[in-house]
Amino acid sequence: MDELAIADRRSLRRKLSFWRWTAAAILVLGGFALIAFSGWTEVSERAREHVARVTVSGVIQDNRELVERLERIAESKSAKALIVTISSPGGTTYGGEVLYKAIRKVAAKKPVVADVRTLAASAGYMIALAGDRIVAGETSITGSIGVIFQYPQVKQLMDKVGVSLESIKSRPLKAEPSPFHPPSPEARAMIQTMIDDSYNWFVDLVAERRKLPRPEALALADGRIFTGRQAFQGKLVDTIGGDDEIRAFLAERKVSKDLPVVDWEAPGGSFPFGLSTVVSNWLKLLGYDALPAMNGLEKVGGDKLFLDGLVSVWQVDAQ
Repeated sequence: MDELAIADRRSLRRKLSFWRWTAAAILVLGGFALIAFSGWTEVSERAREHVARVTVSGVIQDNRELVERLERIAESKSAKALIVTISSPGGTTYGGEVLYKAIRKVAAKKPVVADVRTLAASAGYMIALAGDRIVAGETSITGSIGVIFQYPQVKQLMDKVGVSLESIKSRPLKAEPSPFHPPSPEARAMIQTMIDDSYNWFVDLVAERRKLPRPEALALADGRIFTGRQAFQGKLVDTIGGDDEIRAFLAERKVSKDLPVVDWEAPGGSFPFGLSTVVSNWLKLLGYDALPAMNGLEKVGGDKLFLDGLVSVWQVDAQ
């Protein structure tokens, strides 16, 4: 290949590289402009009078960001009421307790409605109890009032593979119960005492918030789940319905039906509207497969399920 051909190829590569980077820059700048516009729209919506709405979904854990968001709603003069939309099987008892208390702080300043969607069980129902009014669908799933502590037992597996674990402890109940040996009667009693204490707190909360005699609340707190219709009959929810019933209750509390509902969402960990996926795919088409960091932008901030300790969660038996 002569020198002229080599020079032409190098020139073509430089031009192609220039246009690749130019296209990438346009996409990135467009993305930032979209983010800025989205953020400005969100601020504008929250500045005018509205009904705030937050969504509690998935497994409930200690969510500091959501607690801080609820605190901002409580202090907001523009947010005239709060709708808590719940779609959750439950989670940690502590996570439910923290959110319950945060929502009650909002309720001290403005009306709060708990909107039970497809599923609000266990700690999900605990959070619903924080509302001044609980609205559920006829076929919503709720209830599962109770507490559970689970841990794996791998001793038999270790015996089969010939592995043992020895431990020297300061006292017999240290690091109990253990997955490496069956629990002693003392360890089992210790955990049962913890479960009973948390369970009694939960039952007392149901009795207090639903204005039920404790024996009646206790009878409903045997771990079973209810449809919305059953929960209404058992006085665990106030109303069967949806948006219309929520608006009707808020109107009773002097909150105009004309106010828009504005979602107070968590700050996004990725670009909105799936933009990062678009950017990533375009960069691949432009030949920049060597940017592996772009491949996971949509996964940034994704939830990680790690439950430790006492749990109030409804689980479907897989057996």
